[in-house]
Amino acid sequence: MIGGYVIRKFNSNKNFRVAVMAKIKVYITPTCPYCEMLKDFLKEKGVEFEDIDVSKNREAILEMLQKSGQLAVPQIEINGKIIVGFDKKAIEKELENM
Repeated sequence: MIGGYVIRKFNSNKNFRVAVMAKIKVYITPTCPYCEMLKDFLKEKGVEFEDIDVSKNREAILEMLQKSGQLAVPQIEINGKIIVGFDKKAIEKELENM
C-alpha cells in the first residue's frame, strides 16, 4: 500500500505493470465481531485496507456518519461506495470492479 492506496502488480504480455487501485477504508470498533469477520475476509482475499477504529477517533465517526448516514459498524468504503455491515456479496461485487 502506498499513500493509503492499494497497489497491484501483474504481468500482462510479459510486461510488468503497476495498477493503482481504489482506496479501501474499513470503519470498525474493537468489540464488534462482524468487524473482525470483515477484516479476516479481506485479509483472506489479499485485499489491503485502512483500518479505522471509530471508538477512538471522533473525526472518523463524523466522516463515517456523513458518508453513510449511519453509526452502525462495520462499514467499508470501496471505490467511493459505502457498504454498511458485513455483506459478502456486495463487498465481492465492489472488489471485482476495482
